[in-house]
Amino acid sequence: MPALRLFDDLSSISASADWRDTILKGDCVAALDRLPEKSVDVIFADPPYNLQLEGDLHRPDQSKVDAVDDDWDQFDSFAAYDAFTRAWLLAARRVLKPNGTIWVIGSYHNIFRVGAIMQDLGFWILNDVVWRKTNPMPNFRGRRFQNAHETMIWASRDAKAKGYTFNYEAMKAANDDVQMRSDWLFPICTGHERLKDDNGNKVHPTQKPEALLARILLSSSKPGDVVLDPFFGTGTTGAVAKRLGRHFVGIEREQAYIDAAIERIDDVKPLAAADLSIMTSKRSEPRIAFVSLLDSGLMKPGTTLWDVKRRWKAHVRADGTLACGDASGSIHRVGALVQGFDACNGWTFWHYERNGGLMPIDELRRIARLGIERAGA
Repeated sequence: MPALRLFDDLSSISASADWRDTILKGDCVAALDRLPEKSVDVIFADPPYNLQLEGDLHRPDQSKVDAVDDDWDQFDSFAAYDAFTRAWLLAARRVLKPNGTIWVIGSYHNIFRVGAIMQDLGFWILNDVVWRKTNPMPNFRGRRFQNAHETMIWASRDAKAKGYTFNYEAMKAANDDVQMRSDWLFPICTGHERLKDDNGNKVHPTQKPEALLARILLSSSKPGDVVLDPFFGTGTTGAVAKRLGRHFVGIEREQAYIDAAIERIDDVKPLAAADLSIMTSKRSEPRIAFVSLLDSGLMKPGTTLWDVKRRWKAHVRADGTLACGDASGSIHRVGALVQGFDACNGWTFWHYERNGGLMPIDELRRIARLGIERAGA
């Protein structure tokens, strides 16, 4: 993966330039307008929450809470925030591939407004995922429930979008072979992961944990995909994307955050390709017809096939069908007929002779699939 680059002049981005693995400095809408249409696989957006804080927030002992009071989180009204949200979502939708997806994270201050605007613009909501915090900030005034979660909206580009990435089998396997739920438990960003300046202060007030971004990218992207973060901050998305073998592009206007992100991402070492393989289901693999084994020379007409206990034998015919006594047809139909069943998986039922033993013909299907994948690489 090439070294991280910074575009601090948006006009220097051309249609032919490789803008991947870069940070674009400037306003997110202006930067998004410079990117090619339908060029991004996944978007993760952590926009301003519009917290509407009025004055300082204090603990019961009167010490000041390090709350989010930065200028970038200040909006004059809900209408102003809605206009901002609509503008960046429209620009983001333009660069999202037809089969791409977008994640937007927020709190109760903004996520409902964001969700309504997303639906108005044509995005199709796939899930709302709750990030439950193991160590949330207390409610110091004791007049509300403790805010212990944030909400993420996961959406496709539109209702008719097909082929978007969801690594279902990988998520299920990682969750002890139980379907991954839409409530995720992670701590907030603390300890060595939290970036601090020379004075020991947080570089960014809302830095997200890398584990959260890893779950997002592992579930909804593939190695080599392009991940966009229009509110890049200190580069959590870029750091995780680089480690997981994805390309990234970040948009950020604050130089202090950009400096921290560059230093952070430059220190990341990508994982080896073997460690990035994604577990898939049989249904996601290329379909192989039995006759293609004959076409490729992996099997010859006249070959004898057996069940694993050698109770039945069948002969392979030139047209890719089997004959077993009076029964004839596909590998599945003949397997079912000889057993008296309604259905049969012929790939695992029928075996061929090899080195004095029997091997399932599914092994030949695996070899044929590898040939297709190599031809397409």
